[in-house]
Amino acid sequence: MSPQYSEISVSDFAEIFSQADSVFLIDVRETDEYIDGHVPGAIHIPLNEVPQRVEEFRHPQGGVTYVICKVGGRSANACEYLSQHSIQLINIAGGTMGWILQGHAVVEGSQPSE
Repeated sequence: MSPQYSEISVSDFAEIFSQADSVFLIDVRETDEYIDGHVPGAIHIPLNEVPQRVEEFRHPQGGVTYVICKVGGRSANACEYLSQHSIQLINIAGGTMGWILQGHAVVEGSQPSE
């Protein structure tokens, strides 16, 4: 069965990110990884908490939810699980590592933006 979510490259996400007023982005990495550096504005929900926090993945205005991890595997797992809940999801292939390697800024700390 094919996944019920889309996938986007870091480059394509960066283009959307730079042109949008805001994007609804959730980072599913572990807490220490998130604190060390995340995409500005990314909300942190560790992968092991996804089943208990499904509703937090729903875009507040009914739009697309982008999901990111380190390179794309854990976020794909989260999307696979969440796709059963009728949430419009896009996995970011290449993840935060790809974001950093392409020279984009990250935010350190436990908050989405500081």
